[in-house]
Formats: sequence, C-alpha cells, structure tokens
Amino acid sequence: MRRKVKDVQGISWSFREGVLFSLFLVAAGFIIEAAGGAKGIVQPSWPLNAIILALFSVNIVLAALKLRENRFVVWLGGIPLGLCLIMTLAALSLFGGVLPQESGTGPFWAQKLRLNGVFSSWPFALTVFFFLVNLGLSLVWKTVPFKKENLQFILFHAGFWVALACGLMGAADLQRVIIPLYEGRSTSRGYDSVSKATVDLPFSLDLQDFEMLEYDPQLAIYDPGGERLQIDESGTSPAIAKGARVSWGELEVMVEEYHTRAVKDDKGNPVPVQTEKGVPYARVSGTYRGNPVSGWVSTGSPFESPAFIEAGSSLLVLLPGSPKKFRSEVTIRTSEGEDVLQRVLEVNKPVSVMGWKLYQMGYDEKSGKWSTLSLVEGVKDPWLPAVYAGFFMIMAGNAIFFWKGIRKK
Repeated sequence: MRRKVKDVQGISWSFREGVLFSLFLVAAGFIIEAAGGAKGIVQPSWPLNAIILALFSVNIVLAALKLRENRFVVWLGGIPLGLCLIMTLAALSLFGGVLPQESGTGPFWAQKLRLNGVFSSWPFALTVFFFLVNLGLSLVWKTVPFKKENLQFILFHAGFWVALACGLMGAADLQRVIIPLYEGRSTSRGYDSVSKATVDLPFSLDLQDFEMLEYDPQLAIYDPGGERLQIDESGTSPAIAKGARVSWGELEVMVEEYHTRAVKDDKGNPVPVQTEKGVPYARVSGTYRGNPVSGWVSTGSPFESPAFIEAGSSLLVLLPGSPKKFRSEVTIRTSEGEDVLQRVLEVNKPVSVMGWKLYQMGYDEKSGKWSTLSLVEGVKDPWLPAVYAGFFMIMAGNAIFFWKGIRKK
C-alpha cells in the first residue's frame, strides 16, 4: 500500500489528512454530545445488533471489491488513516482510564462532553466505526485473491476485527445480576444494579450451605474514644498460639491458653467444642503500667458475646481472622424442574448453567462464617464465544508469525 494516495484533483492524501480526519470525527462527536445532552449512543440489542453488524460487514466487502480503484476508498483503507485512528482511540481511552466512568461524576466539562462515559460516547463510536472500515477494507484486499503468504496477516487482522466488532455490538446483550441466596430458600430472580430492575432467570437456585474458612484471629488494642484499632509494636501480630507474646507500649501480654472453638459453660468458663457455634478463645496474662492483667478474650459470634480485657481507657480484644476462602453449596433447577444439579460456587471458579455463569460474590459480612446469606453474581454474554473466536484467530496469526521467524533462522 502506498504511503500517499492522490485523488483526481492531484491532492496528496497522507498522514496529514488522516490526522485532520480523526480530529474532525472527535470534534463532530463532541458537538453531538454537547447538543444532545451528553446521552451517548443507544446501543442496539439482539437481533437488531446482529442485523446491523451483518449489513456493515457486507457493505465493507462490496466497497472493497467494487471500489478497489477508487482513490478515496484506497486512502480510507490505508495505513496512514489506520494509524491515526488507533492513536485517536488511545487518546480517548486515556480519558476513560483517568476520569471516573460513572454517570454524574467528574467535572462539569467532562460530563457535558460525556468523558465520564467515553466508551459509549459519539467521539469513540465514530472513531471505532471508521477504524473498523479501515481494517475491514485492508483485510478484504489481502484476502481476495487469497495468497498463502498473507495467511498470518488475515488471521491476525480478522481476529482483531471480529473481537472488536462483536465485543462492542454485543455490549447491550450483556446481563449482569446479583442473586441473593438464603439458606433454606429458593429463588429464580436476580437484581440488575445498573437498571435497578429485577431479572427473571431460566433456573432457580437453592442455597444448601454456606461455608467460610478464616485465618487465625489477632490480638489488638481498641480505643473506644477514638474508635480505632492498634496492632502490636512489631507491626505484625504473631499467630495466636500458646506462648505467643504481644506488646503495645505499656501493655505486654502472653497467650497462656488458646481454643480454636469454644463456648462458655454454666459458670462462664470457655469449654472446647467441635460444633459450628464455637468461637476462638484465648487466655492471656501480662502487665499494664506495671500492674498485672489477665483474662479471656474472644471474637464473639451471633451465639457468643465477645470477651475483652480492660487496659486503662483501652480494651484488649481478639479480632476475627480475615476470610481465607468461602463457598456456597447450591442446588440448581431448570424452570421446568427436570434437571437438578448440585454445584459448589467459589470465588473465581464460575459454574455454567443455561448460558449463564455463576460466581461466588459475597456474604453477610456482619455474620461472617455464620452467614445464612450468600451473594451470587450471574453473568450472561451471548457474544462472548465470538469474541473468544477473534482472540484465538489473533493467537493463530501470532503463532504463524513466530514460526516464520524460526524457519528463517
């Protein structure tokens, strides 16, 4: 492809025109946003988005084949314009990375130009549109007539085109809901936090059990007046175990006894148990300003009140360990009730069912490991296979590129 293309009047079309054209697209997009109240583009959903994408693709192919000798079309599919559009997309994406991308946030001028929602704005949409035209034209010219030496170029650029086009056009079909599950209850509804609407699911979920593993608890000083916690002087509290020593200035204690699970008996003394109602208990002794202090401390639970030791105006407390791992055992039933699946949901380990991916999201943090509420995120993205197909094509093109380099060596 020639770096410069001359139109019928003999004007040189190169990077300068590419820069001006890109600036024109961005300016036109900002004008539309300012005049229309910064509402952005309306993204079509299925099946309209599929029809639009199909017609768009067909017209690119026809323009590439029928207008192959047209000088403007040749410039439109050339490298100079492509590079200018890529730099424009990078600049717009920079705003998307720096400014908060939420409605009603950011400075007034950013809201007026929709820079707080740049990826659904008119400047971004117009730039992407002509970038897909540019990429599509060059792809068709490399494909027809087909030559084996162009296979790497075809796979890489076709994959890029498919991933970008399907990812953007399918954005309106993406559904993301939060599903609250309570033990002993069944639900087939999720909540869309963006649209604030309830979504009916094609299946129901029944929470059988919520389980959470925690790290070891830690000793700390709590200041009720300042409402703050203070860790030990070393900066890292040691693991709770018999013989462990912890100090905070004038307070120094040693753990004499530790139970991972215990409950108080009738006399108020901690007794080790194996039930889920048991909580960590630690008996500590030491000195505060030269005076002896001792007693039991515990994290507390919905079944046990927390235990602490007074040290002047502060309290020596036992903090619950942070969550190490939590999961939900659920029963999944289709809307017809024919299929019954027993699955375990964990963080970053989704379960697929009827086109949805279910993720362990959260729980009732106040109740901790005794939570009877499990929050599950449901995600449905019907265009994701097409996007993945584009990524695999890019990988295949890269593999051919590296193979050619190895063969040359």
